[in-house]
Amino acid sequence: MTDIIFLLLLFLLITTSYSPKTLPIDLPLSTHERTEPVQVNVTVTAQPAYYVEGKRVAFNQLQNVLEDVLAKTSSKVVLLHMDKGLSIAHMVKVADIANQLGAAVSIATEFGKKR
Repeated sequence: MTDIIFLLLLFLLITTSYSPKTLPIDLPLSTHERTEPVQVNVTVTAQPAYYVEGKRVAFNQLQNVLEDVLAKTSSKVVLLHMDKGLSIAHMVKVADIANQLGAAVSIATEFGKKR
């Protein structure tokens, strides 16, 4: 029993004192706390329901909302998160809207092994 406690204690001491190797630099201060996102996220669920940056949007309002979000950011990339059960037609509709607004479209995927 004391061997187990000793090993646990030893493990905790080693893991808590571990610090990842980083370069010793002092970053400059900034007056802005948030950084601008790299892309605009558009999600299409299985229903299908459309979301822009986590906010639900009716499809007929998608172009207007996406245009407003793209205007507020320097990012011109739309990252499309789609349910894998949806038809390709939904992806094409959203990609067409993004392309009309001058944005590039990337499709979010999940990494996994082939079956």
